[in-house]
Amino acid sequence: MIRLENVALRYGAGHEAVDVLHHVSFHLQPGSFHFLTGPSGAGKTTLLRLLFLSLKPTAGQIELFGENVTRLHARKRAGIRRRIGIVFQDFRLLDHLTTWQNVALPLRVHGRKEADYREDVTDLLQWVGLGDRMHHYPSVLSGGEQQRAAIARAVIGKPELLLADEPTGNLDSKMGEEVMQILEEYNRDAGVTVVMVTHDQRLAERTERIVRLFDGRQVH
Repeated sequence: MIRLENVALRYGAGHEAVDVLHHVSFHLQPGSFHFLTGPSGAGKTTLLRLLFLSLKPTAGQIELFGENVTRLHARKRAGIRRRIGIVFQDFRLLDHLTTWQNVALPLRVHGRKEADYREDVTDLLQWVGLGDRMHHYPSVLSGGEQQRAAIARAVIGKPELLLADEPTGNLDSKMGEEVMQILEEYNRDAGVTVVMVTHDQRLAERTERIVRLFDGRQVH
């Protein structure tokens, strides 16, 4: 599913160059749930952006879904990205859209007709516990509710890989646990590979499947 070989990323050139990642290598099996951990500035979000193909590595190779994506042209990269869902720490819901409209947005952008996905969006919102909030705007949702909506939006397109960047970072422990349960249930029931960034060691202890970073380097 995911294979990285000696991946490195450098910003700038010459004396002003900054090395963000150094020779990171790992292989994640399909259907697995992995945590990406490390302190602030370790390179976790940068690595997630590489997996989402919004950055290209300076060196090394990245393989997704059996294909080397390191130097793909823009159109091919866009096709690969449609197989990936992403959840952000700050939710990134659009304030002028209802919860239902936010979740449906990826399908609408890809030209799907509302009649084809109306029931799917409604069912998904009920599954994440927002059945009675689907016509509310983000401004009246709690942080946990906004994050559940963001997860629903990330998975409505049925991705094969789900990336989550500190999805519990802005939530209290109770709401964070609810979000974790949703992610774990989705991983288990849908068989989707999940990579979750966290600096919370308590969460990382839920599994032995951990990729640890420190100052851009992989810690074994």
